[in-house]
Amino acid sequence: MAAMTARGRPISSTRRWWLLVLAALLAVPALAQEAVAQEAEAPIQLKVIGGLGGVSQYTRYEEPFWRRRIGELTGGRVQAEIAPFDRAGLRAEEILPLMRLGVVPFGTALLAVVSSEEPEFNAVDLPALNPDIGTLRETVQRYRPHLKELLLDRYNVELLSVYTYPAQVIWCSRPFTGLGDLAGRRIRTSSVGQAEMVEALGAISVVIPFAEIVGALRGGVVECAVTGTMSGNSIGLTAVTSHIHAMAITWGVSVFGANSAAWHALPEGVRSSIRAGLAELETAIWNGADRETGEGLNCSSGQSGCSDGRMGNLTVVPLSAADIARRRQLLTSTVLPRWVDRCGDGCAEAWNAYLGPSLGITVRHP
Repeated sequence: MAAMTARGRPISSTRRWWLLVLAALLAVPALAQEAVAQEAEAPIQLKVIGGLGGVSQYTRYEEPFWRRRIGELTGGRVQAEIAPFDRAGLRAEEILPLMRLGVVPFGTALLAVVSSEEPEFNAVDLPALNPDIGTLRETVQRYRPHLKELLLDRYNVELLSVYTYPAQVIWCSRPFTGLGDLAGRRIRTSSVGQAEMVEALGAISVVIPFAEIVGALRGGVVECAVTGTMSGNSIGLTAVTSHIHAMAITWGVSVFGANSAAWHALPEGVRSSIRAGLAELETAIWNGADRETGEGLNCSSGQSGCSDGRMGNLTVVPLSAADIARRRQLLTSTVLPRWVDRCGDGCAEAWNAYLGPSLGITVRHP
């Protein structure tokens, strides 16, 4: 049957053809708008390099945040893939240079490792500087503006978060009552600053990878080791040591940031959501580090308050008045002067501007 007009008259084939053409033309803008809308709604894909794999900072906090929480915060607009740097075929020393190039658009850098090339970055986590997490929080808060400036100026990286691992303390296979008892012992260290500190105690520094600490203690290669309270517990140091010191030597502070171009390419609303989420994540990581520092000590010494670690029977060596005095002496006479020697005038100026006044410690160079 022929198509009819509203008045019941048949529509000619020519007119029908023109009506179809007109309908198609009218549909083009609508289709274009729909395509643009679909494109705008397509999820933004982010690739993230996280911290050390296998430790709680990554498994409990970083990985869940990027795999799930970021989607919730952005209403599904952002999807992210994350891998720890040590399982992504990257060396910790490479992270900031790769971020500057944009090869790693979002990444986590350990300041103690970065400091081999950029000593100024690690001012917040020098050995003997932060004996407890409260002091560390204050140190990071004061130095954070300078860290932000350094990352942007030298690496074109936007600082988005600062994380910390639990306290790194001294574990020993035979008794000691404080820092003064460590002279002559071979102690595992993991950084130049740690090595300088233990050598100032009259001990011998031995650089050993984290995975080899238990074997080195069992085999007598070292008598003591500097490592985390909970990470040391998790690898079984309770089976090869007898005493653990309560004072933090260092912590393991890291920064999370983004290549500036990659960051500013994101819509402003997405950046706001990411910043808010990262503030939430940072708080959780710091609270977790505080909790795990105490829990690591409790587990290793067989005390209550241990939920995740291995129960041991180690003796916790308390922080004595002599240790408090010795810590400050090590900081002022060894750690800071050696750090400034490696770093130069810039470090001395940064220390005196951001950290020295609150501690009553001024450094000079040369």
